[in-house]
Amino acid sequence: MTTILAASDLTERSQHVLGRALVLAGTLDADVVFTHVAPRGMPDLRVEAARAKMQDECDMMRGAGGVTVEVLRGRPELVLPERAAQAGATLLVLGLHRPRAVFDLLRLTTLERIVLRAQVPALIAHTPPERAYRNVLAAVDFNTADMAVLQLAETLAPDAALHAIHALTLPLREKLPTPSSEPLSAPSVQEARARCEEWLRLPGMPSALHAPEIVPGGLHEVLNFRIDELDPELVAIGAGMRANADRLGNYARDLMREPPTDLLVAKPPEAETEAEPQAKSS
Repeated sequence: MTTILAASDLTERSQHVLGRALVLAGTLDADVVFTHVAPRGMPDLRVEAARAKMQDECDMMRGAGGVTVEVLRGRPELVLPERAAQAGATLLVLGLHRPRAVFDLLRLTTLERIVLRAQVPALIAHTPPERAYRNVLAAVDFNTADMAVLQLAETLAPDAALHAIHALTLPLREKLPTPSSEPLSAPSVQEARARCEEWLRLPGMPSALHAPEIVPGGLHEVLNFRIDELDPELVAIGAGMRANADRLGNYARDLMREPPTDLLVAKPPEAETEAEPQAKSS
């Protein structure tokens, strides 16, 4: 039986965690472990109050059968990845990041530390889980890690349309205007198209994937424009830094801190991490 670990901090930032986990559990025929991590020094009475609050949340939702409620003690960035491994979870559903203006500039957030330590993909639940996902948008760089993210997205949203976009940063020589210049015929664009065609021939590519778009520009600009245009319910990205599994790509961090919608974050396969030491961050 598939297991989803849904973690809540019992604030409004986690208000959609259980609901989204239940929707996904229906799709995957999965059990849900609904977890809260309390500080080690929290009195037992407050721990039981937290457990009761979580049980009340389950009771208010129809179809919340098959949910195990638990309160653990410790540091979330340590406890949750370990609990996910113990439960054999295939997905970790988390709430939103708690903004801390100064600390966020100096160090990784707790959410980022959880994603880095966990051996399973994470889904950040940001929007009300009124229905299953209908549109999924992935930022891709035409590698096997991107295909793995899309395969997971197809598993989580089997009836959704899968869209992919590749933001291509043109070299300066191709940005400079010339009398015959045409951005889409630039050598870098042609090279990216060739990589895309080769990537699409990989075995296991999701059949629901629309033809990937290759758009010259920065990743923030390109993806934000496509999000506004497509209005996806789920954005899928790689965690970034395939050359270093202990680091997050800058764009992954930006999206995790302020996700435009629900966000699926997955690390690249270990084999690719070792095979691509020169890969750039997402």
